[in-house]
Amino acid sequence: MNQSDERLHVLQIARSEVLAGRMSRRAFLRLGLALGLSAGATALAACGGTAPASAPTAAPAPAGSGPSGRLRVASEIPVQLDPAFASSDAEILILNHVYDYLVDIDAGNNVIPRLAREWTISDDGLRYRLTLASGVTFHDGSPLTAADVVWTFNRLRDASLQLPTADLYANIADIAADGENAVVFTLSAPNPFFLYDLSDNHALILRAGTANPATTFNGTGPFKVVEYRTENRIDLAANPAYFQTGKPAVADLEIIFFADQAAAVDALRGGQVDLVLRMPTPLFQTLQQTAGIVAVQTPTNGFDLVRLRADREPGNKPEVIRALKLATDRQAIFRQVKAGLGAVGRDSPIGPLFSTYYSEETPLPARDPAAARALLASAGYPDGLKLDLHVPDSGDRPDLAVVLKEQWAEAGIDINVIVEPESVYYGDNGWLEVDLGITGWGSRPVPQFYLDVMLVSGAVWNESHFSDAEFDALAATARTTLDEAERAHAYREIQRILIERGPIIIPYFFAQLSAHREGLRGYVAKAFPGRTDLAAIAV
Repeated sequence: MNQSDERLHVLQIARSEVLAGRMSRRAFLRLGLALGLSAGATALAACGGTAPASAPTAAPAPAGSGPSGRLRVASEIPVQLDPAFASSDAEILILNHVYDYLVDIDAGNNVIPRLAREWTISDDGLRYRLTLASGVTFHDGSPLTAADVVWTFNRLRDASLQLPTADLYANIADIAADGENAVVFTLSAPNPFFLYDLSDNHALILRAGTANPATTFNGTGPFKVVEYRTENRIDLAANPAYFQTGKPAVADLEIIFFADQAAAVDALRGGQVDLVLRMPTPLFQTLQQTAGIVAVQTPTNGFDLVRLRADREPGNKPEVIRALKLATDRQAIFRQVKAGLGAVGRDSPIGPLFSTYYSEETPLPARDPAAARALLASAGYPDGLKLDLHVPDSGDRPDLAVVLKEQWAEAGIDINVIVEPESVYYGDNGWLEVDLGITGWGSRPVPQFYLDVMLVSGAVWNESHFSDAEFDALAATARTTLDEAERAHAYREIQRILIERGPIIIPYFFAQLSAHREGLRGYVAKAFPGRTDLAAIAV
């Protein structure tokens, strides 16, 4: 046992003493500090084994020992494994380990190298030159070149494919290879978030000319696909030629599919899986005091979005949108649905994790069901309003729907909750068509993503069909200005507009809740679970 393992072992024994009432938390904290552990990590351990978001939950894997062992991870069932079309956590999790991004985002929201080892940016912010790692090969043995990067991003910005990335990369004027090992992106206008855009979930690098990415699985990533059984699992093996030293740490990676999150947690308890990357709050709470399991709570900017289509009745009447907001008690939802884990929302995707841009200048209206009834009457609904609420079956969204139904009933809003499998809810873009829905939006490292794909007029995932000229102008300013003060002002005004007239309600920002068996090394929980680095975990 190395020194780090010994310290963790001592801390685990001491934690058992705290839970048994034989050691005070103050004594536990002093012990943790004496062992060289942070006060935050020690305090969290004393309170039930919830590990900090920004640190591994156990010692890192030993370097140079070579991959060994098998890691078993629970996942939802993936549907689409073409990187350009993938959207769910399950899909991104698999693809993130078969392919590579040019750059990645670490647990602290920093851009870090991946396939691109270094980059330079012109003074005017229009030219980005990225140098690729040398000696990288695809799983079929062919070398990675700049031509593969050019082909991948030209595909992602091809408007004819109707991809969400077409809007994201519409600002790219040109992509060109600069020799075999460098690529140059030229922008039409400055974009201070462009490196973050290059790390978009879909932007995994394919070999140029790949005919069927959904089934080919020819990446440069840390694992190779051995067998994919669509109904229950995908088995992967370590890529012996992977270019990042010390990765992957395990020889075999088994991602096991579960249609039910409770079943996934039961499998963790029973030892059939090692790691569950996301789960609803009630299941997480059952694991916090479970021996042999470490529960991990990670702050995120992810949120559940309640939205009403604003382009047709009844959502095209401003009184209706205001009535829904007045009928909603966000604090009560946060307590009942999230058990206080995460943060209360303010009807804007710019959450408190974006501390530079987050604002509470515009007050939220106090809950007033009577005023909401009056607004509905003035909009032409004197007897109230009946609506279907479409909800995916994942996370805490069904629970949110039930609480909303109860709260809104006091304002004369009668909700018929329709819970659908997540794959059905998002399948064939049906979620974009319904009048009233709840959609889970995963955490992103910068707020501009949400504005550009979810809220500006005509955005590919503008599920509320919101269109506001003032909002669009402010989003364009925030997207292009190199003046940080001007951007912060634009974001404050955007938050004001969404609170005052946006057809969306964001009741909370959820914490990412995961759990793993004791003994895993190198696990760092990320805000977007699908981007978790399984290649860094040792068993």
